[in-house]
Amino acid sequence: MITVSNVSLQYGKRILFDEVNVKFTPGNCYGLIGANGAGKSTFMKILSGEIDPTKGQVNILPGMRLSVLKQNHFEYNEYTVLDTVIMGNKRLFQIMKEKDAIYAKENFSDEDGVKASELEAEFAEMNGWDAESNAATMLTNMGIKPENHYSLVKDLSGKDKVKVLLAQALFGNPDILLLDEPTNDLDVETITWLENFLADFENTVVVISHDRHFLDAVCTHICDIDFNKLSTYTGNYSFWYQMSQLALKQRADQNKKMEDKRAELQDFVRRFSANASKSRQATSRKKLLDKLVIDEIPASTRRYPGIIFKQERDAGDQILLVEGLKKSNNNGLLFKDVNFNINKGDKVAFISKNQLSVSALFNILADEEKADAGKYTFGTTIYKAHLPNENAHFFQSDLNLIDWLRQFSKEKDETYIRGFLGKMLFSGEEVLKKCSVLSGGEKVRCMTSRMMLLNPNLLILDEPTNHLDLESIISYNDALKDYPGTILFTSHDHELVQTVAKRIIEIGPNGFIDKSCTYDEYLENDSFKSQREKLYN
Repeated sequence: MITVSNVSLQYGKRILFDEVNVKFTPGNCYGLIGANGAGKSTFMKILSGEIDPTKGQVNILPGMRLSVLKQNHFEYNEYTVLDTVIMGNKRLFQIMKEKDAIYAKENFSDEDGVKASELEAEFAEMNGWDAESNAATMLTNMGIKPENHYSLVKDLSGKDKVKVLLAQALFGNPDILLLDEPTNDLDVETITWLENFLADFENTVVVISHDRHFLDAVCTHICDIDFNKLSTYTGNYSFWYQMSQLALKQRADQNKKMEDKRAELQDFVRRFSANASKSRQATSRKKLLDKLVIDEIPASTRRYPGIIFKQERDAGDQILLVEGLKKSNNNGLLFKDVNFNINKGDKVAFISKNQLSVSALFNILADEEKADAGKYTFGTTIYKAHLPNENAHFFQSDLNLIDWLRQFSKEKDETYIRGFLGKMLFSGEEVLKKCSVLSGGEKVRCMTSRMMLLNPNLLILDEPTNHLDLESIISYNDALKDYPGTILFTSHDHELVQTVAKRIIEIGPNGFIDKSCTYDEYLENDSFKSQREKLYN
């Protein structure tokens, strides 16, 4: 158990937390949510002891081991992969090294024998003899091949380093597990493995994530940071979100009778519980949805952007024909012999184990790269807009946001331009900020304003939710579901792909797979799994 008592944190005049009280108990997984800048990562650092609060305290029961997902990918460069994982249990790793040092002595004294005996007893008590095999099994389950277990961490790819640090945090059954964005840079197979691991984990978990599917799969409670407070609600993220939207609707209608409000909320609980209990995403070990109670959720300070994509003209029947496309980079073949025909109104998710493959394909279709072979033909009525994953070249000037967006608009009136920036939550003096100093999320919001201005009938979107908060991700998700045109997109956001795509195209060095189905259907189909393996082997 970890107990937070009267914790406040203040930087100058800015109050981040004010008298926060909460208990995180074993057997539960708490999803920590809040708008950008609310202090989620800061609160996690207070829990871990990395930051001291201005006042109040965090107490952990004596003897409990706390484990934190490290964010420094270079910290363990000179250690082997296996040792790095075992170092997740600091005391166990320390014992292993002390034992090795004693047994390596040329002059082994009686005192050394006594010390070694004590260490061996503690080592056995901590199940140390199984440490290497347990660490190796975890690494293999996460996609790190056995031949790499004794490699130095510095010799791994960036994505494999992320997996090693995650394995380190999970290793040895910690009593309290703190995870800040654990799914970043993970492939869908590893995320699924992690979801199952946490669903079976019997101790305390506190997690921050922008992946709604992941939060739904693992969370038993949601901790919402808002108004400088932290409020805890039973249920997963979807339940909290739907309840918060109802609260917002009720707040907007102050004259609604309380009994009507109560009836509406209870009806929602019944419907949500019935649907979620049949879902794979429900956390089976807790079955909390059967016990849900209605908590009063206050209206939030969060703001949701107004993302609306319109078509200047409706597309004809011919959209896009791709024939025999091939592309390589300095590291080898990305894809070859890719052929597909896009139909009017298609919403197609493109996936690959190598995300550079999809980015290269989209850049080719946007006329920003050349294919090594093959051709593609758009219909004469097509007017496309591309959101690249790498957008830095759009923001190298000192233009303010109004003048930056004005470049892409036929209508030059400032009020008109401000309207599109306002939809993406740029208001007041913010629109006079220089585009060269924007954060990653602000750049994506500007690029989205640009696309809305263009009124395309075909969207090509490369990771549109990267760097965005949950509120913007939800707005993007709704906008793509409502968009009447054709969409080609790729995203690591499981919920976005599942709810928008009706067709999946996977590309790899050995060809492609093209299936009309939802994302979950594609991932769960055994015959598709065998086809997927052939794409890369």
